[in-house]
Amino acid sequence: MTTVLYPGTFNPIHNGHADLVERAADIFDNVIVGIATSPHKSPSVLELRVKLAEEALSHVSNVKVIGFNTLTVDFARDVGAEVILKGIRTVTDFEYEFQMLSMNRALSPGLETVFLAPSEEFSYISSTLVRQIASYGGDISKFVHPAVAKALSNGEIS
Repeated sequence: MTTVLYPGTFNPIHNGHADLVERAADIFDNVIVGIATSPHKSPSVLELRVKLAEEALSHVSNVKVIGFNTLTVDFARDVGAEVILKGIRTVTDFEYEFQMLSMNRALSPGLETVFLAPSEEFSYISSTLVRQIASYGGDISKFVHPAVAKALSNGEIS
């Protein structure tokens, strides 16, 4: 059974992220969505991101959402992941993620990384843009799960 780790901050999780999780769930036996946080942020921020991701991904049976506050390679080992999944939207994303792939290989030889591009309909969505649109009161309903839209409109996510 192959387990893949899809790590990120998911601030907030959006439909592009969900698209990658759904597709990974068809490829791998188990998908762990690892939500990273900073030791400088309140634990409640991580708890909210985990809760929202669980809600947004509840329709995918072989997915588990877990928050973490360690090196990604250490977390991958802790959850038994053999593969790291990274989403790539642009050349800039690829350059950064390729550098991370190389560092992760140096830290944990044998841990593979696979890249997936989002479906075309989601390729322009980013968490930063979703937060910016929401901050101006824009309609984000086509970019995020309703629970995420509600959290953004209530000011729970910033």
